[in-house]
Amino acid sequence: MNHHPRPEATSPATDFNPTQIRDAVRRLLDAEELPTIVQAGHPVLRQQAAPFDGQLDDVELMALVERMRDAMHDAPGVGLAAPQLGIPLQLAVLEDQYDIDPASAAVRHREQMEFFAIVNPQYRPLGTETASFYEGCLSVNGYQAVVTRHRNVELRYSNPAGEPMEEWFSGWQARIVQHETDHLHGILYLDRAEIRSLSSNAEHSARWAAPDIDEARRSLGFLH
Repeated sequence: MNHHPRPEATSPATDFNPTQIRDAVRRLLDAEELPTIVQAGHPVLRQQAAPFDGQLDDVELMALVERMRDAMHDAPGVGLAAPQLGIPLQLAVLEDQYDIDPASAAVRHREQMEFFAIVNPQYRPLGTETASFYEGCLSVNGYQAVVTRHRNVELRYSNPAGEPMEEWFSGWQARIVQHETDHLHGILYLDRAEIRSLSSNAEHSARWAAPDIDEARRSLGFLH
């Protein structure tokens, strides 16, 4: 499809200082239970997270990555950004190891993705091709909507060891990369969604779970 992704919204910078970020992380790491995933309406999801520049030491950073990975698996999901745990820091974890229907995988260009963490990520489109599919979010529990995203992107980030990285992603992996990086800039997928496509998880499963969005588009009246 040639529909264009919606432009990014302007989000204020977090008002957390480095000490507040470090204290929030330590409280999260000291808790015995997995952290609760923050839901839409919480200010942390609408602020630009602070770039990581040493607010945590190496041990704390790796412990946070592991706790985020555990929370992502428990949800379950294919990505989780630090603001979704109430931590306004530019850090996210990504992994897609789910077995899905081959027909859906082919239409959505979805391939499994090994676990990795991204620090201070930025993406840019590669070419003009886009794709429109239903998408959900652990911070907008119970709903899905169609989002048009770049089909191919370049991601520049640092890994937790501080090494600069540059990778190209396509298909569903590119969608995950864009979704999680957006979180770090105060953007929810609903900001880019076709609102007429918004469906509860139950309605999506009952009516719109086809590999493509053609029937949903016709019936709900979006992306004419």
